[in-house]
Amino acid sequence: MKTKITNFLIPLLGGSATSAFAADGAMQNGGGPLVWFFIGFGALVIMMQVIPACIILYSMIKALLSPSDVAIQVSATTTGTK
Repeated sequence: MKTKITNFLIPLLGGSATSAFAADGAMQNGGGPLVWFFIGFGALVIMMQVIPACIILYSMIKALLSPSDVAIQVSATTTGTK
């Protein structure tokens, strides 16, 4: 049974590896304008996410490093009878 599986898988895996080399010279001219538009749009989306992230990070660091406005009162009295 193992021999049949091995004899089936070796040509199957070997045959699928040749499709990786099918498009060897597809992008030698640098791509068309739609490729560059897609790359630019992706960069624009990433930049639009970085700006709010920087603002939130600045706000969090500012809140962590600023002194507290509210004074906390601690009471050590006990109420109760024995």
